[in-house]
Amino acid sequence: MTSLARHDRLAFKRGAWKIKTLKSEQSIIYKYRKIVEKRRKRSTTMPQKIVIIGAVALGPKAACRFKRLEPDSEVIMIDQTNRIAYGGCGIPYFISGDVSDPDQLQSTSFNMLRDEKFFQNAKDVKVMTNTRALAIDRGKKTVSVQHVDDGKRQTLSYDKLVLATGSKPKLLSIPGSQLEGVFTVSDLNEAIAIKKEIAEGNVEKAVIIGAGAIGLEVAESLADLWGIETAIVEITDQILPGIIGANLARMAQHHMEENGVHFYLKETAQKIEGEEGRVKKVITDQRVLDADLVIMTVGVTPNSDLAGKAGLSVGSSNAIVVNKMLQTSDPDIYAGGDCIEVMNLITGKPGYWPLGSLANRQGRIIGTNLAGGHAEFEGAVGSFVIKLFETSVASAGLSLESAKREGFDALSAFVVQFDRAHFYPEKDLLYLELVVDKATGNVLGIQGLGPKGEGVVARVASVAAILKYKPSTADISNLELPYSPPFSSAMDILNALGNTAENILAGTNRVIEADQFADWWEKREAGEAIFLDCRGWANAEPFVEKYPDHWISIPQDELRERLEEVPKDKKLVLICNTGVRSYEAQITLDQMDLKNTYNIQGGVAALKKWGLDL
Repeated sequence: MTSLARHDRLAFKRGAWKIKTLKSEQSIIYKYRKIVEKRRKRSTTMPQKIVIIGAVALGPKAACRFKRLEPDSEVIMIDQTNRIAYGGCGIPYFISGDVSDPDQLQSTSFNMLRDEKFFQNAKDVKVMTNTRALAIDRGKKTVSVQHVDDGKRQTLSYDKLVLATGSKPKLLSIPGSQLEGVFTVSDLNEAIAIKKEIAEGNVEKAVIIGAGAIGLEVAESLADLWGIETAIVEITDQILPGIIGANLARMAQHHMEENGVHFYLKETAQKIEGEEGRVKKVITDQRVLDADLVIMTVGVTPNSDLAGKAGLSVGSSNAIVVNKMLQTSDPDIYAGGDCIEVMNLITGKPGYWPLGSLANRQGRIIGTNLAGGHAEFEGAVGSFVIKLFETSVASAGLSLESAKREGFDALSAFVVQFDRAHFYPEKDLLYLELVVDKATGNVLGIQGLGPKGEGVVARVASVAAILKYKPSTADISNLELPYSPPFSSAMDILNALGNTAENILAGTNRVIEADQFADWWEKREAGEAIFLDCRGWANAEPFVEKYPDHWISIPQDELRERLEEVPKDKKLVLICNTGVRSYEAQITLDQMDLKNTYNIQGGVAALKKWGLDL
């Protein structure tokens, strides 16, 4: 009896389903051995010459992966700057001083500097720094390059070419953008220049144009450790536009404002003024802001010019078009990282995510495929996390606004709950939002906010991993998560989030968000709504005494006995600490045929986090 047959027989006794698993594992092992065999044979008989343009994230990953598979082949990696293989996402922490030396961003976890010497000696990869790629001749399979220092030109031949050209910052075409003291955050060298300005005492006031992730991280860096008066100008009506929903954005903004950052939303920077060649003011369409330092963080665009001039396919976002194996329209040219578009696994359309995590994963895939493999990158859902002072914000998939723009008839469920068991002494509140397609009940995205740590990112990551499978609200309700009181609740906030979404879809939980509550509260004198506090008297008393004409107190467990006290001719806004008791109150009132009720999602906890002053 063969080894495989014995395994099958044993598996049958333990459960027939395991037979399929074992055979699948055997098949995977067999295929892997065949691939390795093929690569070894190829590396022995057909050494290749690989040229990689770009040496920050994807380039080094692809180069090192390929050299492990084909050590006899030649790899040349070029980059137009002198800084290579550094962690670009660590730049804000270098500016802040959390990372004291730029070499730390360019070093391995065992403190080896990843420079030309490192790649030559440790990886057998030749690196040409300060070398700019000028043109690709696909017919001759050559790349024309120019050495930045002396202007000399050189032609490199290749068997396979990798484009890891990354992205470039968008620049505002406004007067004064060339003044001294005006920066983007394009690379590590520019970050070094920014930090030098600060360390030399030239900066007391800073203006950041753009409230995306980089802008917010830099704002924290300037305000927190350097004590610089920092303002952010943003053309849209929220921070992190397109990444998180409006209410979570307001909560994150409120936290940053508590830490001294000023925001000017729905404003446009029109020009920058200076004296003696140095920046002094930023002029918006609504005000004048003093500034010793201006940093433009208005987004990035794919660095695809080289590819476009070579006749490679470029998408509508100006990113390079690739297949799942990360080949361009020329099968001998691969591309990855910030210069390519990838499939959005939620919408099924091309998407663009300039993220270091994607670049590193794609680099391994390209390295494998250069060596004859058939690895695939299927797409992404856009997972994201950022630290803002003592708060973390994370997301995956579509926000409510993004979902609607994509044509989905979507809703969002919002839950506030402790990250651990409510009786455990150490605990913090988490704020999670789930975006759901009404037609199918499928989850389209998740966003969250909470204390700095693993709480929010762990929950968002759990959903991010299954988003490509189009999970339903029931899948989230029943998602199996590890439980122990020091780590989570028996009914985790994720499960509660799925439950809430199901209740909203079923129409049994009729909700409003914090912004809608704020609007109704501001118009309370019109007398159209009454705010019914479903908590105990101790919680409700201060509000009843302060707003006796608008705020009434009937604890949820007393509603049936005190039904005559409930106004019948007004909208009832139901309030509790987190939205749970107010949901129970809504069910009770439904039974009594009082259905003009609205449950504020997240309760008072959400309103406080949102910054509403009651």
